[in-house]
Amino acid sequence: MKGLLQRVRSARVEVGAEIVGAVDQGLLVLVAVEPGDTRAHADKLLHKLLNYRVFSDEQGKMNLSLKDIQGGLLLVSQFTLAADTQSGLRPSFSSAAPPALGAELFEYLLGQARALHATVESGRFGADMQVHLVNDGPVTFMLQI
Repeated sequence: MKGLLQRVRSARVEVGAEIVGAVDQGLLVLVAVEPGDTRAHADKLLHKLLNYRVFSDEQGKMNLSLKDIQGGLLLVSQFTLAADTQSGLRPSFSSAAPPALGAELFEYLLGQARALHATVESGRFGADMQVHLVNDGPVTFMLQI
């Protein structure tokens, strides 16, 4: 399971003209599910997302987590993160989980996040989404579980 974590000042996801998820200061995380991923992988990713220290303290050092600042978490499914780009000029998606597994684990991750954190929003699995963000820093990390 992969999560592309981006520290944001604000972010939103639109499907058509509808805003389906939005947060102010916090994290936008693009999530890819790969074959062999399990709920245990989702739990580990969520633990990291909530506790990864990417926000600045009073001294300007990255010592604070999403939980510490009580920021928003915006989760967006993105199977293209699982693409195999090692050869050729066209990505292969054989390393992405089948849609049913992807949907099941993304919804599980979302449910667990909502149970553990106050502000959790999401995109819409499988939809054509437009993601808008103001990246803070920019600060971006690829987490792979």
